[in-house]
Amino acid sequence: MLVRAYLRASTKEQDAGRAKADLVDFCQARGLTIAATYEENESGASLHRPQLFRLLEDSHPGDVLLIEQVDRLSRLTEADWDKLKGMIKDKGVRVVALDLPTSHMMMTSDDGFTSRMFDAINSMLLDMLAAIARKDYDDRRRRQAQGIAKAKAEGRMKGRPEDATRNEAIIAMLRSGQSWNTIVGATGASRSTLSRLAQRIKAGETNPNQTAPGA
Repeated sequence: MLVRAYLRASTKEQDAGRAKADLVDFCQARGLTIAATYEENESGASLHRPQLFRLLEDSHPGDVLLIEQVDRLSRLTEADWDKLKGMIKDKGVRVVALDLPTSHMMMTSDDGFTSRMFDAINSMLLDMLAAIARKDYDDRRRRQAQGIAKAKAEGRMKGRPEDATRNEAIIAMLRSGQSWNTIVGATGASRSTLSRLAQRIKAGETNPNQTAPGA
């Protein structure tokens, strides 16, 4: 049996290796060592997890996939969680999570009956904790969307202020007859911005100090 540690954080700004010392201490307390560590910054709500799949590819039946918390392994939808569970089961890998005490027995029990009992219990608890992790993910996204909608309704979220200096230059270039490709290359402005400014010229409005979302 080899212990393979999996460490995950959602964004590049977060420290995926934050819990590594806790996993090492957990193993040392049981006279075990971590054979390999797989670390990545990917969303737990996605199956795009190169390091997790490399861990499974490297694993052999009976190996342990060690995680700090179940949500490090999954914030997946039910369908995607079922896919991942199937991959783990096919490899014969046992999931052990620091926040799931019943799973700790999977690292020491060699008795066939006891192993099957704990495997059944842990499978049920993993499903429950994975569902809770997904609900937490969905709840946070919903609250975030509600907050953004409220801020917009109250006028606290507006479009970016227009780059007046740049747009004055674009208007001058448009009036001088320069091509859009030339203007885009020179200013970095989008073609939609050029279109809006061209319409402004056509309408006789050349004040670049108005706020235009997306300018």
